This record gives sequence, structure tokens and C-alpha cells, in this order.
Amino acid sequence: MSSKTDSKKIDKWLEKNTFHHGQFWDLLSLVREKERKGLKISLCIPTLNEEKTIGKEIVIFKSELMDRYPLVDEFAVIDSGSTDKTQEVAAAFGADVYYSGDILPDQGFKRGKGENLWKAIHQLKGDIICYVDADIKNIHPRFVYGLVAPLIYNDDMHYVKAFYDRPMAFSGGIRPSGGGRVTEILVRPLFSLFFPELTCLIQPLSGEYAVRREVLQEIPFPIGYGVETSHIIDVYMKRGINAFGQTDLDQRVHRNQTTLDLGKMSFGILQSFLNRMESYGMVDKLPEMSNFFRQFQAEGNRYEQVVKEIIEEERPPMETIPEYRKKFGLPPLK
Repeated sequence: MSSKTDSKKIDKWLEKNTFHHGQFWDLLSLVREKERKGLKISLCIPTLNEEKTIGKEIVIFKSELMDRYPLVDEFAVIDSGSTDKTQEVAAAFGADVYYSGDILPDQGFKRGKGENLWKAIHQLKGDIICYVDADIKNIHPRFVYGLVAPLIYNDDMHYVKAFYDRPMAFSGGIRPSGGGRVTEILVRPLFSLFFPELTCLIQPLSGEYAVRREVLQEIPFPIGYGVETSHIIDVYMKRGINAFGQTDLDQRVHRNQTTLDLGKMSFGILQSFLNRMESYGMVDKLPEMSNFFRQFQAEGNRYEQVVKEIIEEERPPMETIPEYRKKFGLPPLK
């Protein structure tokens, strides 16, 4: 496919599938449409040591999207084992709080955000599940209604991603640009090389998205850094680019990670990306790859290796788990 053809398709997709949260300001109409279609909406916040921001998110989402406008039918915090007071704070503000290890106990426990997202599919009952990260400092109801609204109004849309300006919070205030570094220096170049249509997603790694249950249950979940990238590739390969939508949420202020941490994230994403290329037959066979990521730190003239093992384990599609099939009335697999 030529660059000109790609650009035309992407322009057409952007015009049809990109929204601004302001289009959905009429929450009463949105609730009516949800009820007319008989849809149930679940909200999940995955956490690990987020005691500073989780309370405010719960208060705003519950008061605006459950009590004032009944858009969200179910709201849960799923925690990986925080060592701070995240679970206590979340429970005190009225959220249903679950330790990830207690969900599907026969499947064991693996530490990672993807594990929490995967187990949410079993724990929650909604037709649409909206995931929102717990570290947002300028939280607002738009982080939920802006994502679920395109799915409520468009039956053919299945997976809606957030995008926004990502200013870096620092001691002197807020800078008007920056953030999204792994997207711009790793994922966007990879998509440009191998999946040009996916470059239309402005922030494919955003932690806020809403997805229909029938899509979530049919895709595997890396438990670590590669979960968002893998989701996008898997949904694209199964359902095509028109399954996606994206919504401009204006601005997201959050805790920024160090360059060293972003290196580890990139290492995990690359593992998932290359594994997807192999599983979809885009490469014949990958060579054996190391799971050890090496970085360096210096003290004076002495340099020291910092070695971390990063293995992007995956959970299978939830629809293959017997406990899930039983809970949701699906026939046993033969």
C-alpha cells in the first residue's frame, strides 16, 4: 500500500472515528441511550501504591457518574498488593476493592497491571468495561464518559482509546508539552513500519480506554508493559481498524516516569510486539531473545550494571477459562 493511500485512509478514519469529549456533555441523554439499549457499564481502576490520588478519583466518579447521572453501574478498584494505604483509602471512599490474587484463585497470581485488567473481565459484569489509571491528578468525569459514549452511540465500534495533552508536572508548575515518550520513539515507529493504519491512534499506550466485553474476552493479556500494544494489534488483526475509536480528553496531568523506567517499559513492549509479529506469521522465526535488560549507573569514575529480568508473560483469552464460562453462562469448551 502506498503512502498516499495510507494517508487517505487514515484521514477518512480520523474524520469518522475521532471524537472530543465535549460532544458528549449531555450526560442525561447518554444515560437514556444506555438504558434504551440495555447496556451495563463497569469501571475498573487498577492500582499499585496509589494512595495519593485514588481517593479523589473515587469521589468524583461515584458522585458524578453513579449518584448524579447513573452512567456507571459498577465500579471496582483491583489492586496488585499495594504496600501503602491504597486499599484502605479506596474502601473508605466507598469503592469495591479487590486484591487481584483473590480473583480466580485457581489461576494463581501474577504481579502486573495487565493481570489486574485481565481479572477485571471475570470480576465485573458490565457489557462495556472502562479502564482508568489511578495516577491522574486532574481527574474529571470526562475520563469515563468520553470513552464509553462512542460505544453507546455506535454499535459497530468496539474499542475506544483516550488521547490528550500530557504536560509534565514539575516543581515549577506545568509545561505545555511533553509526555508520551515511549509512544513517539518506539511504538509509533514500529506501527509505521509494520501496521501503518494503527498510526492513526494518537496515543496507543494511554491507560484509559473502554472496550466491549466480547472483545476483551477473546484476546490474550500480557501481564506487564506490553498489554496495551498487544491489545491494539490483536483487535486490529481480528476486527480491523474500524473497530477502534479515540476521544480527545484535553489534558491529563500525572506522575511522570524516569527515562530509566521508560527503558524497562520499552523492553517489555518490544518483547510483546516481536512475539505478535511471529504469531501472525510476519516473520518466519525469531532468534532466541534475552529477558535481561541492562542499564548503567555511575558513581564517580565507576560504572555499574543494573540488570533486570523482564518477562512478558501472557494470560490466555478469558473465554478459555472454565470458571469464566460458567459464571457468564457460556457452554463448556470441548
